[in-house]
Amino acid sequence: MSTASDARFWDRSSRRYARSRISDQAGYERTLEQVRALLKPGDTVLELGCGTGTTALRLADGVGSYLATDISSGMIAIAEEKRTAGPVPGLAFRAATAEAVASEGARFDAVLAFNYLHLVRDLGGTLRSIHALLAPGGLFVSKTPSLGDMNPLIRLVLPLMQMIGKAPYAGIFSAQDLSARIAAAGFEVLSVERHASKGKDSRPFIVARRK
Repeated sequence: MSTASDARFWDRSSRRYARSRISDQAGYERTLEQVRALLKPGDTVLELGCGTGTTALRLADGVGSYLATDISSGMIAIAEEKRTAGPVPGLAFRAATAEAVASEGARFDAVLAFNYLHLVRDLGGTLRSIHALLAPGGLFVSKTPSLGDMNPLIRLVLPLMQMIGKAPYAGIFSAQDLSARIAAAGFEVLSVERHASKGKDSRPFIVARRK
């Protein structure tokens, strides 16, 4: 398995994903509110794993420029359809990985990654790329499932679903582990919050600053 196979999985899933509803709208709105408070009007922002662009379209009008990327060209095609229907100045979509953008020498004031880090195959390498993508003092914001904190049955079922093509690759780590990995990649972890409005929240909202 590879990033190419991951892209194919999400390409196949893109239309179904676009039709899915946000499971916790109140929690999602709280996350957006917190991110808006962190971003400044002139900031250059990169979003990784943007999916079909829902979050990018909500946040991009509050910053200077906003590049939203995803590994799946199918996801990006849907995001572009949304942007055409409701243009947002300064917003661009692109099929790319963190590593690809980092190799170009780009620098951003903030990097956002929602439901992303658990899907990358080389977590340490991706975090190092994110560090390289940020200007000194830039912010990294992550909100992603920590499968290590979930019901152990999920960890048993997941490999079976992956074998039959019904689930993507997913790394297993706890929220504590993820915070430690982010710190080890050269970040100062500023805060870890829980935004769920119902049930147990297994997706920590982590804000970190590039040292």
